[in-house]
Amino acid sequence: MMLPHQGWTDGKAGRALLAALDAGDGTTRLVGGAVRDALLGLPVKDIDLATRLSPETVIDRLRAAGLKAVPTGLAHGTITAVAQGLVAEVTTLRRDVATDGRHATVAFTDDWRQDAGRRDFTINALYATLPGGEISDFFGGFADLAARRVRFIGDPLQRIAEDHLRILRFFRFSARFAGVVDAEGLAACTARANDLMALSRERVAGELRGLLGVADPGPIVALMLGHGIFTPIVPEIARLPVLARTVAAEVASATPGDWLRRLAALLPPDPDTADAVAARLRLSNADKQRLRLAVVPLGSDDLHAAAWRDGAMAVIDRLLIAGEGGDAVTMLRDWQRPRLPVGGRDLLARGLAPGPAVAARLAHFEQLWVAAGFPNDAATVTALLDRAVAAA
Repeated sequence: MMLPHQGWTDGKAGRALLAALDAGDGTTRLVGGAVRDALLGLPVKDIDLATRLSPETVIDRLRAAGLKAVPTGLAHGTITAVAQGLVAEVTTLRRDVATDGRHATVAFTDDWRQDAGRRDFTINALYATLPGGEISDFFGGFADLAARRVRFIGDPLQRIAEDHLRILRFFRFSARFAGVVDAEGLAACTARANDLMALSRERVAGELRGLLGVADPGPIVALMLGHGIFTPIVPEIARLPVLARTVAAEVASATPGDWLRRLAALLPPDPDTADAVAARLRLSNADKQRLRLAVVPLGSDDLHAAAWRDGAMAVIDRLLIAGEGGDAVTMLRDWQRPRLPVGGRDLLARGLAPGPAVAARLAHFEQLWVAAGFPNDAATVTALLDRAVAAA
């Protein structure tokens, strides 16, 4: 059982990093998602290293080797190493001293098994030497990976009590990797679902982003709905058939799956409900606005007119949620919002007095111009402007 070769270890920065941290004798090893994804043949996005060295020693050694050391999580033993485009998180081996479901107090250790034992799932507790690639597996993670099974390390109820977010992580990882959902883990998550109410909304939103961003979240979302997992956090989630047709439309139109669009598909078609969910999840203002617009059902408006009013992304979201797509989505992807060809000065030049009447006539012209299909030839624009002024 060996890790596929990791190309970054061949570069100057990679060699310097591994030498500084004594990776050659196993003092520092690749861990977690980087090992898991490499074994599955997936791209490794984040380099996470576990080490027996203390955080202070890691900092000293990195700097002595000419590498940048950023104490991003010093209290928890994490140092970020940066050099020539290479970024790696280096964390000293740890064991939990106390947990409260949200935070953990840790102590450093030199025992690999203790460090592995505090991790959530067996597939995330694999370690590999570098550059050799020999894997250490303390809890059967390799077998679970081969079986496409997400399984808690130890007693699932206890692991969830230590960190309530593991409920959502169980489903997110199951949606991404699992062939068959682990029954014992599912039962524990169901029993402790109300623990999710104690989590920060930002952490919940982060997990929803990952869950709804997988290729097809439908089967796992259905499982979560059936076991009451969403009830404590987003009880508004319900519309499974709409999610299914949204995913199908994304695939048919070669549109990347989008977690916010899929969340909108699962919510009632009501902007006020979308606002409430967005506020609860502490979404950014841009995401709040997009979610609010996406839940509005696709109307009979001209697509370009709707895109002018609400933005092309909002119309694309509505099309896909409605199960439509094809040429309309392609057209809107490339659509550039035209520039309004007249302004207030044009109305003043026609004799309107400064004041509210100018803004009102300009708004009326905009309505006429959009309805006419955004013409830009002078004759049509002039005729529309005449109509707007005559209506004053």
